[in-house]
Amino acid sequence: MDAPNVIPKHWDQEADIVVVGFGGAGFATAVTAHDMGADVLILEKAPQGEEGGNTKVAGQGYLNTSNENDAAAYLTALCGHYEVPDIMIRAWAYEMCLNNDWLSSLGADPQEHQHQPVGIEFPDLPGANCVHKFHDGPTYGYSLTWKRFYSLVKQRPIRIEYESPAKGLVQNGSTGEIIGVRAVRNGSTITVKARKGVVLTCGGFENNQQMIRDYLPDLPYCYTSGSPYNEGDGISMALSVGADLWHMNNFAGPSMALKVPEISTTFSMQAFQYNKELPGGAIAVGPDAKRFIDEKRKTCHGKLPMHGTWKKLPTPCPMHFIFDRTHMTTGPLWDGTPSHGWTQIVEQYDWSDDNSKELEKGWIKQADTIEQLATLVDLDSQSLASTIKEWNDGCTNGRDKQHGRTMMLNPIIEPPFYAIEMSPSMLNTQGGPRRNEKAQIVRPDSSPIPRLYSAGELGSIYSYLYQGTGNIGECLAFGRIAAKHAVAERPWQ
Repeated sequence: MDAPNVIPKHWDQEADIVVVGFGGAGFATAVTAHDMGADVLILEKAPQGEEGGNTKVAGQGYLNTSNENDAAAYLTALCGHYEVPDIMIRAWAYEMCLNNDWLSSLGADPQEHQHQPVGIEFPDLPGANCVHKFHDGPTYGYSLTWKRFYSLVKQRPIRIEYESPAKGLVQNGSTGEIIGVRAVRNGSTITVKARKGVVLTCGGFENNQQMIRDYLPDLPYCYTSGSPYNEGDGISMALSVGADLWHMNNFAGPSMALKVPEISTTFSMQAFQYNKELPGGAIAVGPDAKRFIDEKRKTCHGKLPMHGTWKKLPTPCPMHFIFDRTHMTTGPLWDGTPSHGWTQIVEQYDWSDDNSKELEKGWIKQADTIEQLATLVDLDSQSLASTIKEWNDGCTNGRDKQHGRTMMLNPIIEPPFYAIEMSPSMLNTQGGPRRNEKAQIVRPDSSPIPRLYSAGELGSIYSYLYQGTGNIGECLAFGRIAAKHAVAERPWQ
C-alpha cells in the first residue's frame, strides 16, 4: 500500500469520480458530481448500516450563513492568530450561504432550530449575526438529517462499496496525477481507477491514538464519541503523495467521558451534562486527587476563555468522577436516548436504571469509605479526603471557593462512595491535508496535487475556534466545490 507510483496493469473497478468515505462530505460530493453527469463510486470503510461518519451521530444541525461578508468576518475572527488565506475564507463564506438553497433544490426540507437557543457560540465576534443552524424536516435530532442525506444518495445510481477501506492512492509518477485508489475488500487488495479525480471525504483521526499523541498537545490519549472508523486514513494517504498538513492541533473537544474496552466509543456522564441538576454530589479529580475545573462549566466545543484567550478544557489523566450513594441512586448515570453520539445511536448500549449492571462490570468502583475508594483507584487517600472535605464545606456555605461552581452544590457524605475513571473525549478532529479554494489538496509549496481533492472534516478550514454545526455545513459546501472542479477535469489517458 506504500507504493503510490506503481500503476496497476488491471483495474478491478473504475469511475469518473471516486469518493473515499460516505458521510456528509461524501454525500455532497457524490450527489453534486452525479447531477453534473459523472459516474460516481463511493468507497466506504464501515459495513452497511454504520456508514455516515460523524454526520450520522452529530447533533443533526448544519450551518447556513445569512450573509457572505458577515460569514467571512466571523470565520476570520474564529481563526484568530491561526490565519487561513482570505481566498479560502471567501470560498467558504460564499458556499455556506447556499446550503439551504442547494438542499431545497434536491427535495430536502431545511428547518431552522426553533426550539434551540440561537446557537452563536461566540456572539462578541464580528459577523456573528450571520449564524443560523438548520436541520432537515420538522424534527430535530435522532440522525434524521443524515437519513435525508443518505436517501438522496440512494435515489441515484451511485455505486457504494461497503467494507472497502481505501488504503493508498495511485499516482502517475511522470505527471504527479492521482489516477486511482487501492482499497481492501474481504482481505484482498483491489484497485479502483478514477478517470477524473479522487475526493477524500473520510474524516479525521479521532480514533487513532498514535496520531493523537503526535498532533494534539497534552493528550496522552483521547477517545471518540463519534465514528470509530475515523482513524486518519486520509491523512496517511495524502502524506504518501506529498501533501501538506494544516490545523492538526485543532479538534472539537475535549470533554470528560467514560471509555470501556467493551464499547468502541464513549459515554458522557449525566453529572457533567450542562443544565442538569441532580440531587447527589459529584466532582472530578485528577491524578493528584484534586479538582481541576468547575465540572459543570459549559465549554465552546472544549474551549474555555482564560486570560483573554481561549484554551482547551484541562484534562489531567487519569481523571475520576467521585460521588456518593445519593447520586448513585437518583437514576441511570448515562442517558441512552439516541440524540447524538455513536454509543447512543449505533451501539445503543442498554444502561441499567439503577447502575447495578455497570457496577457489576467494574465500570463503577465502590467502597465504604473515601480512604478505601482512593486505594481502589490508585489515588492518595489523604489528598482525596481533603478534596472532598473542601468540597463539602463549600456546599455547606453555598459557595465553591476553588472553582466557582454554582450548579449541583451537594455534599459527598452518604456511603458507600463511588468512582468512575473518566477519559478525554471528542467528536472530531479538524486537521488533515491542506486544501485550496478549489478543494484541491496541495503540497507544502501550495501547488495542487493533480486530480486529488478533499472535503469535510479531513483538513477542515477551522483552525482555532469552532462554531457548532460548522463541520456539517463545511461538508456540504466543500463537497460541492470538490465535485464541481473534479468533474471539470478531462479524463486521463
